[in-house]
Amino acid sequence: MSILKKAIQDNDQTIWVHVASLGEFEQGLPVIEKLKVEYPSHKILITFFSPSGYEVKKNTSAADVVTYLPIDSRKKATAFLDATHPSLAIFVKYEIWPNYLKELNKRKIPTILISAIFNKKQVYFKSYGSFMRKALMGFSHYFVQNEASKNLLSSIGITNSTICGDTRLDRVSEILDRDNQLDFMEAFKQNTKCFVAGSTWPEDEKIIIDFINNSSPELKFVLAPHKIRMDKILNLQVAISKKTALYSQRESSDLSQQQVLIIDHIGVLTKIYSYADIAYVGGGFATGLHNTLEPAVFGIPVIIGPNYEGFQEAEELVALKGLIPVTHQQNFNQVMNRFCNDSKFVNETGKINADYIAKNKGASIQIIRYIRTLF
Repeated sequence: MSILKKAIQDNDQTIWVHVASLGEFEQGLPVIEKLKVEYPSHKILITFFSPSGYEVKKNTSAADVVTYLPIDSRKKATAFLDATHPSLAIFVKYEIWPNYLKELNKRKIPTILISAIFNKKQVYFKSYGSFMRKALMGFSHYFVQNEASKNLLSSIGITNSTICGDTRLDRVSEILDRDNQLDFMEAFKQNTKCFVAGSTWPEDEKIIIDFINNSSPELKFVLAPHKIRMDKILNLQVAISKKTALYSQRESSDLSQQQVLIIDHIGVLTKIYSYADIAYVGGGFATGLHNTLEPAVFGIPVIIGPNYEGFQEAEELVALKGLIPVTHQQNFNQVMNRFCNDSKFVNETGKINADYIAKNKGASIQIIRYIRTLF
């Protein structure tokens, strides 16, 4: 709280954005960036719940102040709002903090939930969920990702909602406008086709490595594991029979002579996807699917594991056949062989992904239009 008192003065105007972790921060970023342009005299305050989000983004230039949100108690909520006195509060996706919402309502501070997505299994829609249902009703407006979420809110009497999609599509669309060039990827890829597997887990890597070890030299591979642990990285390198280099060794390796590049570093994957002809996004065989939109925005086909239920964009892109789920080794080999030998199939599949993002972006613009009515 002392950090807030030093950073925010009594006469400061503040807009508060709360996110759970890094994923929600990225989701809210298109709105945050527009707020900075529209309201330059306001200080932007971002709060995190998760250390994994805070530690990565505590020095972000997107905000004037970044901190953890104190525990959800009446006393903490009162002290926090006394110190920050926001003109507007924005919560991203799932974050429902009953005491904060109650105190925001008491102070008549407009509070919106953005990129929200609901399902009938959540406590708000159960007979025993009255406490959290009452907390959920504390928002001034709800910007939801899909019609199903809007209908679920309506079923409990919440009608002040707008379907505007997911702000993450705005975020990934901006990737196309930046400089994605990477010298080491230029040196590595040369004029070959390139397969990029991002955020992989051991379950993903098992089927990918088997394919790599039996692949032709005309296809190069980039593997970017989700967890960067040197013992795991070295085991991965040993399991691959092709010429393999690590990102950390790029200065001392002739990358043009390598067939596989393992990324033992965080922060370059999104740009690496721009060099991919085919992508794989990990997690679908393990704990949960990672971000499929980052490779999809480049208009390339994307392969995933079988567990993608609950990830709306993945469900929709699988239905459209832009994402291709695989369930086992032989299935993966079949899909990869088709992509390697059928350029028309590659182009058609990739176009589905690019078109989906282009068609569904724009959520942050709708949200900003609403916010303008509040000031």
